[in-house]
Amino acid sequence: MNKINGYTEEEAKSLVHFICTGRKSGKTLSGMFEDYANKTGRAKGSVRNYYYALLRSCGDERVKKLLRGTGLKAEKIAAFSEEETDAMLKAILTQKSRGISVRRAVLNLSGGDDKLMLRYQNKYRNVLAKQPERLKKLMRECGINDTDDVRKKLEDEINGLYDRIASSLKDENKRLTTTIKKLMDENALLRLQIKNMT
Repeated sequence: MNKINGYTEEEAKSLVHFICTGRKSGKTLSGMFEDYANKTGRAKGSVRNYYYALLRSCGDERVKKLLRGTGLKAEKIAAFSEEETDAMLKAILTQKSRGISVRRAVLNLSGGDDKLMLRYQNKYRNVLAKQPERLKKLMRECGINDTDDVRKKLEDEINGLYDRIASSLKDENKRLTTTIKKLMDENALLRLQIKNMT
């Protein structure tokens, strides 16, 4: 078997056996990818990618033989249309502009569906890496300021908060200084009265 993502035929057999055994005991694919990654020292994402690449290599007779009788098959993934992609990206960007993390935004959009969440997250990262200008265009369409504007606004708000706290502390310090002086004067007066009484 030709290597797929750096796996040998023996490693492919090992992974297929591991997944089949795990499925019989009710484990999730995500959990099995993580367990196999820990067992082999590979990254979880690498194991997942290899697994799906293997399942999609159905034209290779050796792969067909390896998978025969296992019941393992890759679900067909429906690609996002351009309209769906833009709508999903706008929703993520809008939530992000309100201080929500991308991870939380995709979780909100997916309604808790882990597979859909992963698809949204991967699509967002892919567009971020390969089409940053598309994100900027969508941000403008949504009326969202660019990151530099948001950062400047946040810095201004933090500086304003600092100035207000510093001013408040100065006022409190003046008040306490006045109170201490008044108490010291009263204390000196009391001492003088006690001295005069003796």
